[in-house]
Amino acid sequence: MLAGISGAIGASTLLIGAAIAFFVKVPKGLVAAIMAFGAGVLISALAFELVEEANADGGLLPTVLGFIVGALIFVAADWLIARRGKPERARASDATSGGSGAKGGSKGSGSDSGGGGAAIAVGALIDGIPESIVLGLSVAGGGGLSLPIIAAIAISNIPEGLSSTADMKSGGKKAGYIFGVWGGIALASTAAALIGNLLLADTPPPVIAFVTTVAAGGILAMLSNTMIPEAFQRDKVFTGLVAALGFVTAFALHEIG
Repeated sequence: MLAGISGAIGASTLLIGAAIAFFVKVPKGLVAAIMAFGAGVLISALAFELVEEANADGGLLPTVLGFIVGALIFVAADWLIARRGKPERARASDATSGGSGAKGGSKGSGSDSGGGGAAIAVGALIDGIPESIVLGLSVAGGGGLSLPIIAAIAISNIPEGLSSTADMKSGGKKAGYIFGVWGGIALASTAAALIGNLLLADTPPPVIAFVTTVAAGGILAMLSNTMIPEAFQRDKVFTGLVAALGFVTAFALHEIG
């Protein structure tokens, strides 16, 4: 029960971010700042909560393999999404104002299919499931809920839900579709935490290291392809500073925990 609650708490913040973007007109500059802060949080989380601990517990080889597999999965999924949508899909930093900016600075032609938002949602799924499995395993190990870790997950998930929803809404997606996507990811993450607690408690450390770093590789690929370029496209001055603040905030939470 505690493992399921931990997964649900972490994933529910994706829905909070989605609700904010869908029901509130958020200035695109604020969206960019939130995305940059969330990117910094995620970089810190993958470095200290995922990769470092996976290497310490399971060894270098499964850590490296898992990281590469996670990155490959996200890049392949993002490529497939791009092929299904318009080549010049608008990015989330423009979506809140209905702009027609496109990836790489080219100009699109009005609303797109929300491909950038779908890519972020895929990234949330790829990192959320292994992350939730790790949460479930931590409960199985007797550690209980770690409030700093939950807080770091919440801080990073809100900008993912917000920016992705802004892009999908601009692309014409309805509330049922958008919240169905995020609700499905939240349910999958909750189930993954339960699986991690009930079925994988006795799994060898190298396997756990592999699963954990699949999340880390997916996170870094998603940040490189979507959240950081979108934030920088809108705010070319303060993106790096805000991302650094996100990183040090998550690092502080890690040290407190």
